Amino acid sequence: MKNATGIRDPAFSDNKDQPIHRWVPWIAGFSSRFVDKVIDAFGSSASCNRHPPCLLDPFCGVGTTLVQGMLRGWSTIGFEINPYAALASRIKVESSHINLDRLEDTIQALRTESREWGSSSFQPHSQPPEAFKSRIPFFSPQVEKQVLCLLDFIDRINDNHVRDIVRLAFGAVMVSFSNYSYEPSLGTRPAAGKPLVKNADVAAVVSSKIRQVVSDIKRLYDRLGDSGDNASHEIYTENFLSEAKNHLATRSVDLMITSPPYMNNYHYVRNTRPQLYWLSLIADGLATKDLEVNNFGKFWQTVRAGPPVEPTFVHKELFSLVQKLRTIRVHRGPYGGPGWANYVISYFNDCHAFLKVLHRLLKRGGVGVIVIGNSIIQGIEFKVDRLLADLGEQQGFFVVAANQIREKRVGASITRSSVRRGASNRAALYESAVVLKKK
Repeated sequence: MKNATGIRDPAFSDNKDQPIHRWVPWIAGFSSRFVDKVIDAFGSSASCNRHPPCLLDPFCGVGTTLVQGMLRGWSTIGFEINPYAALASRIKVESSHINLDRLEDTIQALRTESREWGSSSFQPHSQPPEAFKSRIPFFSPQVEKQVLCLLDFIDRINDNHVRDIVRLAFGAVMVSFSNYSYEPSLGTRPAAGKPLVKNADVAAVVSSKIRQVVSDIKRLYDRLGDSGDNASHEIYTENFLSEAKNHLATRSVDLMITSPPYMNNYHYVRNTRPQLYWLSLIADGLATKDLEVNNFGKFWQTVRAGPPVEPTFVHKELFSLVQKLRTIRVHRGPYGGPGWANYVISYFNDCHAFLKVLHRLLKRGGVGVIVIGNSIIQGIEFKVDRLLADLGEQQGFFVVAANQIREKRVGASITRSSVRRGASNRAALYESAVVLKKK
């Protein structure tokens, strides 16, 4: 299908070489260049206002949308329920306030102190997070001692901005010297055919990441100048669907760019458990459960065993697909089609709620751009982009476009499908940009 918007390829991997964006690796999303193209295409009228226009990302992840908005002098607002991702977003949009001299002094102090960490007389006060459990020790003994010494060091940093950057640097690199790895989901190194990490220079790895941050902030100072003086930047570690009303006025948003979690059951909470616990962003399993329950679209694991989930909207085509799904592998109960049907309806119920909130927040003529992927569950394809566009029309939006912008997406969207096994199948994974305009 021809792409009427002219915007393509939201591959987050492009960010790994881009200043600021490269600070934290992330599994999904879109690139900074994609956000620039969207702002160029749909943000020109908003940019003509006397005050900085408002750019919203309701599922901001590690802040790609917000950073690009900041660089253009827009005011930005982000919501992200994952505290680790929210921490990354907040640090990025506040990075122009960092005292670089203090940050560089901190690097030197870290390298100096870390020379003593190997001594038997140097014992850390910090303890491993008690509630964090893993199949094998997350850190080997020699690495864990250094990590605990690092946590002691972080606790003594007085400057809040500097302390958070060191915390974020640790979170960004900690898996690299752990006994786990991303494949792309978090799993043990032995399961991926990799050896355990018996030892590593933790301070050196963290310091290298901090130096990258210093370099990028220097470039940011040169680029921003005074362009962002009037803009504001807010990050809310909250559920957008339920909490947006407490922070945003009706018709206050000029442009929204986002990529909500896909209907692929990728478990962001479980894959960031090490960062959440070791950075003391959550304390126990109850906090983890709250994040899972409040995650957009839910997870199959949280809804599969309940009674049939009822839809909050009407869509005959989707309901027909769900009914078909409910008949597949019924003998498996919640692990078969009935459980997956609950997941699909829960996901689209959240889509419906999201679009309802978005319609209230956008100014008249405002645009929302949603990057989303299709899904293949139990061999049934769900064209999420088309279904999302239909739900947008039900809410009163004008559908500007719903076009594929990236094909052959790799991910966990396929369950019991021949596509996963490599056989030929007409269905394929792709991503689309659904562009909705408020009339």
